[in-house]
Amino acid sequence: MDCFDLDIPNTHWYGGPEFKDHYWPVEKQTLTNFSYVTKEFENMGVAERYWLNSKGEFYYVEDATPLFIEQNSPGYENKLCFSALSALPFNTRAEKVTFVYHVGVARNAKDAHMYAVKKFLSHPVEHPDERMVAQPIWSTWALYKRDINESVIRAFADEIVNKGFKNSQIEIDDDWEDCYGALTFRQSKFPDMKKLTDDLKAKGFRVTLWIHPFINKNCEPTYTDALNKGYLILDHNGNPDTQWWNSGTNEAAYVDFTKPEVRTWFSDRLKKIQEEGGIDSFKFDAGETSWMPDDPVLQGDLSLSPTQMTRDYVRTVGAFGPLVEVRAAQNTQDIPIFVRIVDKDSEWGWNNGLITLITTMLQMNMNGYPFVLPDMIGGNGYDDKPPTKELFLRWLQANVFMPSLQFSYVPWNFDDETIEISKKFVQMHEDFAPEIIKRFKLATETGEPVNPPLWWVDPSDQVAQSVYDQFLLGDDIIAAPVVQEGAVVRDVYLPKGEWKDGNTNEVHEGPKWLMAYKAPLDVLPHFLRVQN
Repeated sequence: MDCFDLDIPNTHWYGGPEFKDHYWPVEKQTLTNFSYVTKEFENMGVAERYWLNSKGEFYYVEDATPLFIEQNSPGYENKLCFSALSALPFNTRAEKVTFVYHVGVARNAKDAHMYAVKKFLSHPVEHPDERMVAQPIWSTWALYKRDINESVIRAFADEIVNKGFKNSQIEIDDDWEDCYGALTFRQSKFPDMKKLTDDLKAKGFRVTLWIHPFINKNCEPTYTDALNKGYLILDHNGNPDTQWWNSGTNEAAYVDFTKPEVRTWFSDRLKKIQEEGGIDSFKFDAGETSWMPDDPVLQGDLSLSPTQMTRDYVRTVGAFGPLVEVRAAQNTQDIPIFVRIVDKDSEWGWNNGLITLITTMLQMNMNGYPFVLPDMIGGNGYDDKPPTKELFLRWLQANVFMPSLQFSYVPWNFDDETIEISKKFVQMHEDFAPEIIKRFKLATETGEPVNPPLWWVDPSDQVAQSVYDQFLLGDDIIAAPVVQEGAVVRDVYLPKGEWKDGNTNEVHEGPKWLMAYKAPLDVLPHFLRVQN
C-alpha cells in the first residue's frame, strides 16, 4: 500500500470517483477498503483513477491495477492510499498483480491537469448534438415514472408546445418494452410507435428511447435465446443470475458486451427498433460493473476486469451518434456523447441533492468528461417527494450555464409565475448556448473542461480552490446559483480580473467577495469577464 498525505487544510484535492454525497474539494470524502470500479453503490458511474491537488500534483493509477482505496478511513486519517489486491471484484485468477501509478508535478493545478489530459485522460474527438445544448430535453421519467403509453406521450408533447416551450427531443423512458430485454414495443401501450413518432416529428420533436443492458428471466424467448448463444455474463460456475432495479433477486442477466459478436447482436436489434419505430436515438442506462454476477467470466484483456465491461458497453452504444447519453464511463473520454449525472434526489443538500449537482459536474469535468448532462431539473422525486416550486426554479438556474437542460417535472404543474421564470432561464440558456458550444469545440481540440472549477482562472487563489457552489463556463463566465433553501441572498467570490454583473452591469475588480448578493427567486447571480 502506498499512502499520500492529503495535507488538510493546506492542500485541496479534485478528481476521484463520482459520488452520491459529492463533497468538493474531495479531501472531505471518506472511503474504506474501496474497490475502484464503476458501481451502483454511491452512484459511482464515473470512476477514473485520477486525482489532482492544488499544489500542482496529480496521481494516475493504470487500468491494469486492481485498485483499492483508503481515504480518511480509520487508521488512514488525512491520507489517500492506493493498494493493489488480487480480490473481487477484480480478476482473482491472475498469476501476478500489477501495481503501477504515475505522479506528475507542475507549476500549478491547471498545468498539471492539462498535462494529465494529454498524457493519460485524453479528450473527445468531436462534440455531441448542438440542439441538445440549445433547447431542452423533455423526459417522461421523473414525472410519469413507468405510467406511460401513447396517449400520455401525446398529451405531454401537446402541453410542451401549447405552453410555449421549445425542445431538442422528447425522451420515452421506462416501460415501453414487451418485457425487460425484449427490445420490442408493447402493443397495449404503443400500438403504432411509428405513427406516434411521425406525429411527434410533425410537431417539431425528435424522439429518443430509454435502453438498458439487462434481460429479465421472464422475458421469453429473448432470455433463453441469449443464454443459449452465450450472450449473457456468467460467473465461474456458469450462472448468469443477477439483479437490477427492475427485477427481483437472481431474476435477470446482464448482456456481455465484452464479446464482439454480442456487441453486433445488440446494436443490430437497436437499429431494427430505430427503423420500425422512427426512433432518433437512445438514452442508455446502467453500464456499471456492479450489476454483473460475482466473479464474472469476461472476454478481452483480463487485467482490465471488470472495468472493460463498462468500456465495451459505452463504446458500443456511443456509436449511435451525437444524441446518445450514457451514465457510466471508464476511459471513454474520447467518445463525443453526453455523460449523464446519475439520478439526483429532489433534495437541497449534500444528500444527493442540488448542491451535489454542481460538485458532480466539476468532478466529471476534471476526469475528462466535459459533455455533462445534468439529469432532471428538480431531481427525480423518489419516495413520493417531488420538488417544491423553489427547488425546481433554483435547480433550473443551476443548470443555465451547464451544457444542457433536461425537464421532466414541468413548470406548469406549479403556477404561472413558475412558467414565466422558467421561460426566462430557458431563454438565457439558449442565449449562452453559442458560448457552451464554443467551449465544446475547445474541449475537442485541447481537452480543456467546459465547466471548470472557479480556481481554473487563477490556480494560486486559495479561496477559489475550495469554492464548491460556484463554477465557470469556460474562462469568462462565473455562475453562482442559489443552492440553499429559503435563501434570497448569497455571498459570491470573484477571482482576479474584471467581472461585469450579468444582472446589474456593475463592474467589479477581483479578487473580492460580494457579500449578501441579492438573489430573489427570479435572479441567477452570474458574472461575465470584461474583455479588454
